[in-house]
Amino acid sequence: MSHPADRKIRKRPAVLRALGNHDPPEHVSVLGATYRRGDILKHDSWAATAVYCNDEGKRIICKFNRIEPVFGIPLAWVGRSLAARESRFLRKLSKVELIPKDLGGVASGGQLLRNAIARSYIRGEPLRVKKHINPRVFRELRELLQAIHAQDMAYVDLHKLENIIVDPENHPYLIDFQVCFGLSDTWPGNGRLARLLLAKLQEIDVYCLNKHITRLLPQMLTRKQLWLYSKVPLFIRVHRRFAAPLRAMRRKLLVRLRIRAVGGAASSELEPEDAYHPAPHRDK
Repeated sequence: MSHPADRKIRKRPAVLRALGNHDPPEHVSVLGATYRRGDILKHDSWAATAVYCNDEGKRIICKFNRIEPVFGIPLAWVGRSLAARESRFLRKLSKVELIPKDLGGVASGGQLLRNAIARSYIRGEPLRVKKHINPRVFRELRELLQAIHAQDMAYVDLHKLENIIVDPENHPYLIDFQVCFGLSDTWPGNGRLARLLLAKLQEIDVYCLNKHITRLLPQMLTRKQLWLYSKVPLFIRVHRRFAAPLRAMRRKLLVRLRIRAVGGAASSELEPEDAYHPAPHRDK
């Protein structure tokens, strides 16, 4: 689908798509059942995510991590690693409410796709597009973070509002667990440095949640809380000094390649992530 207001915007080239010029497969097999592809929610440099449905109307989410090489450099191993990593975190959190359930392996054409994962489908819409937010969303989101942290994990990606899906009953779900951090069972993955890093990343999780509250529902907070939540941790300030210029360079590159309009907004792409579509209702 093209933008009539900006006909110069073009589709991402293969090198900037996880599956190259291909889309997610039309049919997949998960837990012995066959599913047909529905909407493609996202297809960026790292992964393609789509809704799948079986003959009984059951919907699931399948995510296909990168297999496309970059200038001849094979990256299929990265996709396999990301899939295994996300599945491991989902299984570890299987008893935590408001977390999608891992559904096991994904096969297509009789072949197991080691770069893919399947998870339960969450009916709702991204917090990014919600116009009316129930305070319950942030209360339960704080409890959800505490439950994740109790498993010696940090979510890490909470700064993205599109990773928070709110169902019709105003329960918030977190999706996309491939960049999470967790302690391992053996040293050095559970040593002093790993625990220090975990503590800092958990601090960032809490900061991102508080930032969302101050921006979207400040009436929940007292003046003192508003002041406290506005303080940016040192760890984040250092990170921003490096991340901000890189993010700006990436946006400029996408604009130069005419993949995004001037300004670099994600919503200006031909195939933006689902949370950036101007549709009145979304399911994930």
